[in-house]
Amino acid sequence: MPLVRISHVQNKPSTYSDALSNGVHQALITAFDIPEDDYFQIITEHLPQQGLRFPEAFLGITHGKEMVFVQITAAAGRTLDQKKVLYQEIVARIHATTGLRKEDVLINLVETSRENWSFGLGQAPFA
Repeated sequence: MPLVRISHVQNKPSTYSDALSNGVHQALITAFDIPEDDYFQIITEHLPQQGLRFPEAFLGITHGKEMVFVQITAAAGRTLDQKKVLYQEIVARIHATTGLRKEDVLINLVETSRENWSFGLGQAPFA
């Protein structure tokens, strides 16, 4: 039931958003064991130098000009090891399919209670 938001700079090849989307989704399947059809994503593109703000370096990691932001809202309950696997899988898959530097993938995981989800019809299936 994750909701994924991916933000990246515009003017990339037409396959770029799809590669990011698929990389994150496959990583979620691997690390969090979500079903294949649990696929809810919002992808936004931003003009270079506009909309995405970040420092040149943070915590000893130097960032380039083409950062990708990945925010995942998911139900609470995953272990620390599962989260670490998720982060590594996302970065590895995005790097492998797009060539984006591993330093340029920022990931934020937001955990929420299961009763905070509705997938349609105004129903709360996990409440």
